[in-house]
Amino acid sequence: MIPEKKHIAMLLIFFLSLLSSYTCKQPEKVSSETSQYLKEIADWRQRRITNLTKSDGWLSLIGLFWLKEGKNSYGGNESNSIQFTAQKVPAVMGNFILNKGKVTIHVFNNLPVLSEEKPVQSLEMQDDQSENPTVLTYGSLSWLLIKRGDKYGIRLRDSENDNLKNFKGIENFPVDPAWKVEARFEPYSPPKKISVPNVLGTVNQENCPGALVFKLDGRSFRLDPIAEEGARQWFIIFSDETNGPETYGAGRFLYIDPPDENGKVIIDFNKTYNPPCAFTIYATCPLPPEQNHLAIRITAGEKKYQGSDH
Repeated sequence: MIPEKKHIAMLLIFFLSLLSSYTCKQPEKVSSETSQYLKEIADWRQRRITNLTKSDGWLSLIGLFWLKEGKNSYGGNESNSIQFTAQKVPAVMGNFILNKGKVTIHVFNNLPVLSEEKPVQSLEMQDDQSENPTVLTYGSLSWLLIKRGDKYGIRLRDSENDNLKNFKGIENFPVDPAWKVEARFEPYSPPKKISVPNVLGTVNQENCPGALVFKLDGRSFRLDPIAEEGARQWFIIFSDETNGPETYGAGRFLYIDPPDENGKVIIDFNKTYNPPCAFTIYATCPLPPEQNHLAIRITAGEKKYQGSDH
């Protein structure tokens, strides 16, 4: 009986060793794939933070001033139509002249206002919708012309802004590969325009090539992406059940690659990020189209920015 028991024991040990070998090897494979994906998301987040904290990033914004037709004086004195940071500029610097959709800046007293590192006295400005927007600088300040609908405004930045210097980072949900979802592209024939509201209270009509259809927790969902002219990726503005206490109240943004030849699209919600309006009141963010509200908690991507009071 003893040899028989010994034989059974040896067989049991051999079986357990095989099982151990299998179970040890499998996690290595899973761990390697997961590790590669975690690195991809970590690299993406680092690029995101690098762009956000640039001297001309969203955290550097300190003002947005809408122009009226005709003369708009600017400088540090509160009597100006546009008051820049009083401690950093002279009381009077010059004028912006808005004339039927064209904006010209005039600089007084040979002040060192620069464009492309060259002094400016008078210059017609190109807005942010053009290929080469005009950026002007004075010390740590910089500004450019933005166009929103039929409105023109001056967006002011300060590379020494406290919001930029005191930035503590963005909290994220834990990375979960399950939030990398495969969707089916259902083209609209022909592609249609969708209504996209914004924080200014206006609505823009944007190009939408079709719907992205996918499942989460056994339920079917749809999103309408925006195909921006000349852009390599498609843009998604969406809201979900985390908005408010956990994530930014007005929704979040996401970019995806267009569908492959089989109509397959990957939506990686781990790359969901906050709109500029989560960081500053001087942004002019689009809001989620009504049809892009997901009635589910998307616990992936960036959480609500804690450095903001809005």
